[in-house]
Amino acid sequence: MPQKIRVGVIFGGRSGEHEVSLVSATSVINALDRVQYEVVPIGITREGRWVSSGDALRMLKEKSGLDSLPERVLIPEPARHALVSADGASGETSPLDVVFPLVHGLHGEDGTLQGLLELASIPYVGAGVLASAVGMDKIVQKQIFAQAGLQIPKYIWYLSTVCEERPRKIVAGVESVLHYPVFVKPANTGSSVGISKAHDRGELLKALQVAVQYDRKVIIEQGIKDVREIECSVLGNDEPEASVSGEIVPSNEFYDYEAKYVDGKSKAIIPAPLPKAVAKRVREIAVQAFQLIDCAGMARVDFFVTRRGNKIFLNEVNTIPGFTSISMYPKLWEASGVSFPELLDRLIALAIQRHKQMSSRTALYQPARDWYRA
Repeated sequence: MPQKIRVGVIFGGRSGEHEVSLVSATSVINALDRVQYEVVPIGITREGRWVSSGDALRMLKEKSGLDSLPERVLIPEPARHALVSADGASGETSPLDVVFPLVHGLHGEDGTLQGLLELASIPYVGAGVLASAVGMDKIVQKQIFAQAGLQIPKYIWYLSTVCEERPRKIVAGVESVLHYPVFVKPANTGSSVGISKAHDRGELLKALQVAVQYDRKVIIEQGIKDVREIECSVLGNDEPEASVSGEIVPSNEFYDYEAKYVDGKSKAIIPAPLPKAVAKRVREIAVQAFQLIDCAGMARVDFFVTRRGNKIFLNEVNTIPGFTSISMYPKLWEASGVSFPELLDRLIALAIQRHKQMSSRTALYQPARDWYRA
């Protein structure tokens, strides 16, 4: 029988999206075909400790017994391709053929984990270092999209230190450029963590106090009147393709953390009831945004579409979308004819393909003379 592919599924992490990551990992681990794959669960605690065992996912969910698990580390050495014991005493290793990173948010989705995997020369699902970092930073990606001529919501941004030291000056600056309501967001979070909607000056001051806790930069975006929240999934490397689009009908005033994961009352309409030409344009922009920030493997692209006139605003690209039972990324592909297990197969194949392609182009330059020895 052919040897199984050893898939390291990394979850948890030092992020406000820790719990979301655990639920995503549960879905992926349960759906991976055990005939093709040997799953290596790799948990990262809230404190940043790496553990690996068959019980790691359960123990992170229960927040108990983690001290009994041996600490593991990923060596940034291309020849190892394995997790090793942190103390180095046991000599125990867990070889990895490919990694499926499901650490949402900081220290996982922002290019840091991808950088470690690049140093270790292990294939991994999803975007590389550059696209991960850009996709995490709401300000930088908007600057790129605007330069490419894509329509985005109007925004202004500040350093968190300035927001803390001169909040009323910030309010005056916001009010001179935007009008209420506005959305106040940490520049580098996902799952709507730290995001508030402000309808007046008082709410804006409170929203700034919340946002500065999560990141060194804060972005304030113009709220757009009477819009629909539309999402589209993208899959592929050099020739990405887009799924059908879906509409989110949030249970709260906007699609915040509670509406996404907790109250269970938000609804998804798939496919989104858009005119054919508008739906086609959404898919085209999704692929364009994916390529503009040099994504690979997967991404979910979020939009606002006005009810009157169907004006399309690109909101953001998410390079590690959710894989929970209610997550739009897999649900949109299922509606496009790709089952969840097949989607995972394709993502793993894309990761291995990209790694082989990148490895074949990493040539070492050999100087004609050993000039550096002088």
